Amino acid sequence: MASSELLLIIVFFYLLKLIVTTGPLFFCEAVAITMAPPPPENGTVGRGRTSSAVFVFGDSILDTGNNDHIATLIKSNFPPYGRDFPGRIPTGRFSDGRLISDFIVESLKIKYLLPPYLDPNLRAEDLITGVCFASAGSGYDPKTPKILSVISIPDQLNFFQQYVGKMRSLLGEQRSNDVVENSLYVISCGNNDVLLTTLFHTRTKSSEMVSYAAFLAGQASAFLRELYRQGARKIVHLSALTTGCIPAFRTLLGGVQRQCSDESNELAVMFNEKLSDEIQRLNDDVLLPDLTVQFVDMYTPFFDIIRRPENYGFVVTKEGCCGTTKKEIYGKGFFLPIARVITPATTCSKGFSNPWTNPRQCCPCYT
Repeated sequence: MASSELLLIIVFFYLLKLIVTTGPLFFCEAVAITMAPPPPENGTVGRGRTSSAVFVFGDSILDTGNNDHIATLIKSNFPPYGRDFPGRIPTGRFSDGRLISDFIVESLKIKYLLPPYLDPNLRAEDLITGVCFASAGSGYDPKTPKILSVISIPDQLNFFQQYVGKMRSLLGEQRSNDVVENSLYVISCGNNDVLLTTLFHTRTKSSEMVSYAAFLAGQASAFLRELYRQGARKIVHLSALTTGCIPAFRTLLGGVQRQCSDESNELAVMFNEKLSDEIQRLNDDVLLPDLTVQFVDMYTPFFDIIRRPENYGFVVTKEGCCGTTKKEIYGKGFFLPIARVITPATTCSKGFSNPWTNPRQCCPCYT
C-alpha cells in the first residue's frame, strides 16, 4: 500500500470515528476499508446503504477529476499520479490512488469510486448514486478560483442545480427530491485561500488575518445555507489542513531549518475556529429545520502525523519526493506549468516513507 493512500485511510478513519461518536449517525457503522480489487463494472458495492447518494464540493482534497475537463494548469492527469490506482493510471485525482471521496462512498456501500460530474462518460446510475463537483485549487474567496482558473464554489453549486434537473428527467420530481434530501454532502474548502493569502503576504497584520478568516467562514455559511435551500440536509464540512507544513511552504516561509509556516497554520486555525462557530449557528437556527452540519477537524490528526510520523508508519515529513523534494505542494510540482518536466521517473527514485510520497517510487499525495 502506498504511504499517501495509507495517510488518507488514517485520516478517513478519524473522520468516521468523529462523525459516529459526536454527531448524528450519518454512517451506521465504521466499515473497514481494505485495498481489495475494484468491484464489478457497475461500481456498486452492496446493499445496506445509509445514504442514497454522496455529493462532494470544494477543492482537491475531494476532486476526483473535474479539472481534467476544464482549461486550467491545476491538473494531475499525468504520471506518477495514479500509480496505485486500479490500472495504475492517472485519473485527475491528486493522489497515487483513491481519495477520501472514494473511501466514503465505499464505506456507505454505494460504489467503489465517486466519479467527477464533468466526466463525459457518466451514466444514469452514476448520477443517481452521487458525483463529485469539487475542483482542485478552488476556495471560498472569489479571487482564488479566478487566479487558478478552476471551478468556483458558486459554479459548483450551479452544476449541482444542473444535476438536479437531470435527475428529475430520469426519476421524476418526487424521487429526485428524495435522493437529494437523503444524501450525504461532503465539503473541503478554504485550504487554497489560506495558501494564496500567506504565500503572497496579502494580509500580514493579525487583525487582517482574523478578518479574512471571518470572511471565509461567512462565505462558507452562505454556501451551506444555499445547499440547504437546494435540499441538502446532512452535511459534513472538513476543516482546513496544516497548510504551513507542505514542502513548498517550508522552503519559502520556514526559514533555514524549513519549519512549518506559523503564519499559514495560524490562519488555517483561525478559519477553522470561525467555521466551527458558523456551523454551530446553522445547527441552532430554527429557520433551518432538519439541517445537520458536522464540522470535522482534519487539522489535528494531520498535524499529529507530521509531528510524530513514526506513530503512523512514516519517516520523513519535511520533504516531498518528485522534482526538488523541497518545492512541492503535497508532492506536486509547486510551479505547475513545469510540473511535467520536474516529475519524470528519473527524479522519482527517493525511498522516503512520508505523507507526501509513495515509499516505493515517488508519487504525490493530495492537495
